[in-house]
Amino acid sequence: MMSGIKAKDTKPELIIRKALHAAGFRYRLHVKTLPGKPDLVFPKYKAVIFIHGCFWHGHDCRYFKIPQTRTSFWLNKIRGNKARDLAQQAQLEQQGWRVMIIWECAIRHLQKSKSIILIDYVIAWLIMDASCKEIDETTLPPCSKTE
Repeated sequence: MMSGIKAKDTKPELIIRKALHAAGFRYRLHVKTLPGKPDLVFPKYKAVIFIHGCFWHGHDCRYFKIPQTRTSFWLNKIRGNKARDLAQQAQLEQQGWRVMIIWECAIRHLQKSKSIILIDYVIAWLIMDASCKEIDETTLPPCSKTE
């Protein structure tokens, strides 16, 4: 069962990649020399994007449900994933990279009009050094330029 779970080229990742590529952005995928092997790396903007699955990274949303079997195993696994995510994000920021996390729930079931808004936020963050760092289904924050 677990062997069917993909780490790369997931549906949410492909949606974001295709939209950014169509908007003219070029990126590298899963750069092994960077902490956490970010999903998208934009060297020109010194920025990386992680597209996190809500279950695997323990996001507090409607898509995260603790399994009823082997609960302690899953809680430990997800806690470890979250701790590793924070450490990798800190390492990237220490190296001068800007980090954005796009949660699976922000991408799931989006209508075309809302997906354009999502991509616009990502583009604003890339180009204008905007401050929003995390996007999920409840908050598509208006990005603002950092001082």
